[in-house]
Amino acid sequence: MFSGTYTALVTPFRNEAFDKAAFATLIESQIAGGVDGIVPVGTTGESPTLDHDEHLQVIKEAVKAAKGRVKVIAGTGSNSTAEAIDLTVAAEKAGADATLQVAPYYNKPSQEGLFLHFSKIAEASKIPIILYSIPGRCGIEISTETVKRLAKACPTIVAIKEAGGTVERVHALRHAVPDSFDILSGDDSLTIPFIASGARGVVSVASNLAPKEVSDMVRAALEGDFATARAAHERYYAFFKELFVEPNPVPIKFALASKGLIAPDVRLPLCQMSVPNQHRLTAIIKALGLAS
Repeated sequence: MFSGTYTALVTPFRNEAFDKAAFATLIESQIAGGVDGIVPVGTTGESPTLDHDEHLQVIKEAVKAAKGRVKVIAGTGSNSTAEAIDLTVAAEKAGADATLQVAPYYNKPSQEGLFLHFSKIAEASKIPIILYSIPGRCGIEISTETVKRLAKACPTIVAIKEAGGTVERVHALRHAVPDSFDILSGDDSLTIPFIASGARGVVSVASNLAPKEVSDMVRAALEGDFATARAAHERYYAFFKELFVEPNPVPIKFALASKGLIAPDVRLPLCQMSVPNQHRLTAIIKALGLAS
């Protein structure tokens, strides 16, 4: 159901407010670049600093701009099950094609708590759910056994965005879940190794700036042309890594702003990139021909 390139969209701000026009333009560039879907209001979309109304507004604007041409996977996860359900139901009403459900952060539930959390969300909505395991941010991993239980118990839980940083985890998941259950890389720099191990695509930060380049790389890998995919991976690897030299989405917003696509604004507690890192990222995107 979910394969290919899905862009984890930034949320453009201008003067502290959501910049709808820049957001719509960004989505058009994604569609023109050949991505398979867009993911608004995830971590890259600065969801922690959006209030409830803004969160839903971003989802609605994404659905409106996409016009059914690509899938819209709305980030509606929370460390409160009730809030995640409210956002998920609202996203379904707004026309989202699926939702992305991050592991509850900070309160660090047990694996049984995770199973119950995701099960309750699945009961409340009919659209597909993609789990999101990112222990580096959440302090907890959705275990392979819990993913297996959820895939069996909840028909709408059909995929996982895996951002644990190891290929071994992809191998473990691939052997634990049905072949119909999709695994997506949560790290641009690991996309090709993950696909080689059984993943079916990526939720990409880099594709905000380079939708065609990332989409072509992923498509080549999925078609079994690993020579082409590996060459692209090596070409863009420094760019993929540099996008995380400071907290996401600060670097990708700077890169987009340098191309005039959005303002570089982020909301506190995030702040602008240091000048040395700005210079280094600028040099990389210029060398790759991504600056114009």
